[in-house]
Amino acid sequence: MSANIKSVSTSDFNAVIATAQKYVDGLRIGSAAGVAEAFHKDAVMYGFTNGQLLGGPISNLYDFVQQNGNAPEITTHLDVLAITPTTAVVRVDMEKDAIGADYNDFLTLIKIDGIWKIVAKVYHQFE
Repeated sequence: MSANIKSVSTSDFNAVIATAQKYVDGLRIGSAAGVAEAFHKDAVMYGFTNGQLLGGPISNLYDFVQQNGNAPEITTHLDVLAITPTTAVVRVDMEKDAIGADYNDFLTLIKIDGIWKIVAKVYHQFE
């Protein structure tokens, strides 16, 4: 029989959600710097915006936030889909971003030196 050991603490679940929430809060107030706090400096982003593939460095997201401003009516629901002691995947169900669009984001996080950072964002924009 295998050991019945909890490998991921509740505090890690909370920290992962708090990191994803930093991203959402930055979108809400239109702060690229606030959004950037949630992401690793080398993070990437891929998805379709208005039917066009957008991919590459996370700076594309920061540019979007700077160009489109805040999203005061944004609403989100965050789910931790998977978590290990050093990795996690979060789904962000989002409505009414800065351009009024709805999305599902899938954020991949890694824990480095005790801090959770998003290393990849893959998203789907709904029409």
